[in-house]
Amino acid sequence: MTTKEIGDFGENAAARYLEDNGYTILKRNFRLKFAEVDIIAEKDGCTVFAEVKTRLTNSFGNPGEYVDHRKQQRIQKAATCYVDVENTDVRFDVIEVLYSETNGTPQITNVNHIENAF
Repeated sequence: MTTKEIGDFGENAAARYLEDNGYTILKRNFRLKFAEVDIIAEKDGCTVFAEVKTRLTNSFGNPGEYVDHRKQQRIQKAATCYVDVENTDVRFDVIEVLYSETNGTPQITNVNHIENAF
């Protein structure tokens, strides 16, 4: 799979996970000139901005560790363009998706939802 296919696979898995856990997906791949937010969702009046990281293994660290400070700042800035963060409950999450491949077909092995990641 290409890097884009892996990312799409992980984002689809994360969106299904969120929906299965009572979230409403508001927007996917919200793009601005300076940033992209993978998933914007809502649950119980809180708008959640989620960054999805997908990896085959965690041999080089957990996927969420790759959401560095600069990426966090860009997502937070994008959030201010999407909603009035002063008057809305907002949360920034990371969703880690681990997968394996069998005969070239990816299978989800674990989804880890880190609420209030930053």
